[in-house]
Amino acid sequence: MRHTILTLDEARVLPFWRRPVFLLLLMTAAMPLAFSTWLALLNNFVIGEAGFTGVEIGWLHTVREIPGFLAIGVIALIMLMREQTLAVGALVLLGASTAVTAWFPSFSGILIITMLSSVGFHYYETVNQSLQLQWIKKGRAPQMLGWITAVGSGASLLAYGLLVLTWKTLELSYNSVYLVSGGLTVAIAVFCWFAYPKFESPEPQLKTFVLRKRYWLYYALQFMAGARRQIFTVFAAFMMVERFGFEVHEVTALFLINYVANMIFAPLMGKAVAKWGERRALTFEYIGLIGVFLAYGGIYFFGWGVVLAAALYVIDHLFFALAFALKTYFQKIADPQDIAPTAAVAFTINHIAAVFLPVLLGYLWVVSPGAVFGFAAAMACVSLALALMIPRHPEKGHETVFARPLAQLAE
Repeated sequence: MRHTILTLDEARVLPFWRRPVFLLLLMTAAMPLAFSTWLALLNNFVIGEAGFTGVEIGWLHTVREIPGFLAIGVIALIMLMREQTLAVGALVLLGASTAVTAWFPSFSGILIITMLSSVGFHYYETVNQSLQLQWIKKGRAPQMLGWITAVGSGASLLAYGLLVLTWKTLELSYNSVYLVSGGLTVAIAVFCWFAYPKFESPEPQLKTFVLRKRYWLYYALQFMAGARRQIFTVFAAFMMVERFGFEVHEVTALFLINYVANMIFAPLMGKAVAKWGERRALTFEYIGLIGVFLAYGGIYFFGWGVVLAAALYVIDHLFFALAFALKTYFQKIADPQDIAPTAAVAFTINHIAAVFLPVLLGYLWVVSPGAVFGFAAAMACVSLALALMIPRHPEKGHETVFARPLAQLAE
């Protein structure tokens, strides 16, 4: 099928629902329908159907993160197709893989289908981040990214709300839920393919590997963010099932609370980042995460109860919503043509630790779960130190607080 190609300026005459920003919002809503449902059922599915322990869950998440580590392959793919096309195709792969997850209730089967869905998820996220920074103007980026986060949370809220209401009432099976959620993602992706023209970004993107010295702080922050996120994603929800015996509808209710909070607070966080800047926003996030991870450890070392654990899970998730401040920091310091290749490089850097941390910490979890969260708190401290190196007003040539003093010394 031949698609119309429009520049962003030409797209302004289209009805709002056919403009680039609405396409971003629609794809943002499609992704969580599959991924969030998969995540909500994951721990109960693998424990109940495949007998997973902390060791197997560590291996599963290590395998899941390998495509993220290989996200640099996006650079090769955008030589062959538009980023918009790749985003839609990745959504189809994510949805289709999620739909058939319950057909493979064994350790090897779950690893294979997880790998496929992860390719779709990570390649979509890589390209989506690039398109957001290309299609949204810098002045509007913090607020718009806040609204995009809220829309994604709303889609997750819908999926989780339906699970809470229907899982026990209708005696749903893992297979039926995965089929419906994955199928909806595929359907929306197909609609995006046929309903939208191809949008031409104002700045042609470099289709080569880009690794610039002046982006070093952004790379370091991405590495630490990926390492910390793994502990939350892998072990926080696993703790709720393993230690406190949460069932599917209870885990889902916890996720639902998370996304209600994100829907409310993400747009406000966008305004806060626009007003106070990325340095203050990320500093606030990392200080909060240090406290949350230490409290997680206290649950195991001091026997604190399930109410605190659930509250920490919600607070933890809310802090991670501030991660879009890292995107706007890069948008401010980057050459426009670097956005697509650097998005791929940054995703790979973000997932370096993700390839080995889950499996290593899975073994540590068996010995001392509290120590896993203590390790996470230490990594949040490193992230805090890095965030304090961001200037109040970052821009090209002023990427870190050291950039201008060093330039003056060089003169």
